[in-house]
Amino acid sequence: MRYFLTLSYKGTNYNGWQIQRNAPSVQGKLEEALALLLRRPTPVTGAGRTDTGVHARYYVAHFDTTEAIRDRAGFCYHLNAVLPYDIAVHELLPVRADAHARFDATEREYRYLILTAKDPFARKTAWLYHGALHIDAMNEAAAHLLAFDDFTTFAKLNSANKTNICDVRHAVWTQAGDRLEFTIRANRFLRNMVRAITGTLVEVGRGKMTPEEFRAIIAARDLSLSGSSAPAQGLYLSDVRYPADLFLTDIETDRA
Repeated sequence: MRYFLTLSYKGTNYNGWQIQRNAPSVQGKLEEALALLLRRPTPVTGAGRTDTGVHARYYVAHFDTTEAIRDRAGFCYHLNAVLPYDIAVHELLPVRADAHARFDATEREYRYLILTAKDPFARKTAWLYHGALHIDAMNEAAAHLLAFDDFTTFAKLNSANKTNICDVRHAVWTQAGDRLEFTIRANRFLRNMVRAITGTLVEVGRGKMTPEEFRAIIAARDLSLSGSSAPAQGLYLSDVRYPADLFLTDIETDRA
């Protein structure tokens, strides 16, 4: 039986989602907890990588069991009891046997948080930026992202991407007092892409680059032209969306 597990985590203490040798990872902690509850090794597959220090408000992973889990709420309760404080599971959802948390995702959303005033409760969960940022110029520049599909300019150096093509569908900055948040949605993202875009848009906000120059560097497809990547601690994976027909009803689950 295959399940999607939704969760959130604070990435400060982890070297990203993916299991790594001799380094703590969210995937590793989750597999340890599942193995304890299910009493057998239980590999999990996530919706995608998040880098060291990056957080997730909403993340999805899938795993398989030999038998259906009847009390799914109770299972989540016990799983949370054995997971570290900075990883929380929310819901266990039965899915088709061929459903895949990574490859079946149709859209992902990231948010980046910038604070312009010191907040003791936001340490390692936001970028504390001192200085004025012109949000209208940043939004004018961000709108250009929707006109392109090749994001080589914002790809990570020496990455193993098969393609740098992404369908960016939404890219908007909002501001409430000393809190600025950038929301971006696409069918897929390249590694480090959101941090590279955010850092370059901040250059626009500082007046170091115009929105037209931002558009030009996207079109150039030259990663040496992008600005410095924004710090990891301000980035959150905030949503992952899937086709509705992946999910099973309770009746279908009973038959499985």
